[in-house]
Amino acid sequence: MSGTGRHRRQSSRRVSRAATLLVTAGAAGLALPLVATGTASAAPAAHTVERGDTLYRIATDNEVAGGWEALYEANRDAIGDDPGRITPGVELTLEVGDAAGGEETEPAEPAEPAPSGDFVAPVEGVSGSGYGNAGALWSSGYHTGADFPVSTGTPVVSVSDGEVVTAGSGGSYGTEVVVRHDDGHYSQYAHLSSLSVSAGQTVAAGDQLGLSGATGNVTGPHLHFEIRTGPSYGSDIDPLAYLRENGVTL
Repeated sequence: MSGTGRHRRQSSRRVSRAATLLVTAGAAGLALPLVATGTASAAPAAHTVERGDTLYRIATDNEVAGGWEALYEANRDAIGDDPGRITPGVELTLEVGDAAGGEETEPAEPAEPAPSGDFVAPVEGVSGSGYGNAGALWSSGYHTGADFPVSTGTPVVSVSDGEVVTAGSGGSYGTEVVVRHDDGHYSQYAHLSSLSVSAGQTVAAGDQLGLSGATGNVTGPHLHFEIRTGPSYGSDIDPLAYLRENGVTL
């Protein structure tokens, strides 16, 4: 009988210690996963631009709602007027919802260009910029065209009636189209992702020439647009002023 009593008392002590250890370990075990889970779920709020970065790649890698266009709009003050040029070391916010008033919106579908007299804009819904900007990136020492910040696949159209003189590879310009117009000027559309015309073809204002892209020497998708007084590089004039003089509102 006494042996049985001792066995019962020892069993009671072991249960008590085990219960104490279980409660202690359980409390610690509950606390640690909660801290770890909170840390793992935190998303990056900013990105520091590195050499070779593009807005498209940053937006894709960080799953930015609205894509690179929303990223650009949220960081326009830091980037400047040319979304194709982002400077290493610049810190970009990835919280595009906050920059847009707390709501995340999908980018609008590009509308079909509408003619304005005999001239139209090369793409609809956005303004170009950057003509004449100085820099070592360009062999002439300055930017010879205007860049229109549009997504890959945006329709690109002829700004006026004319004849296609070039449709194909343009070296650093990537896939390009050059059109000779009735007034003797030439328009160039560079970095296209695909072509809709061929050399020798006659086009009218608003006819699709191809789709925008990021071919050639670029840092992201956009349309590089030039107006020239001759067919060759180096005869450029201000393309936006030319369009405005011909009744196009940009």
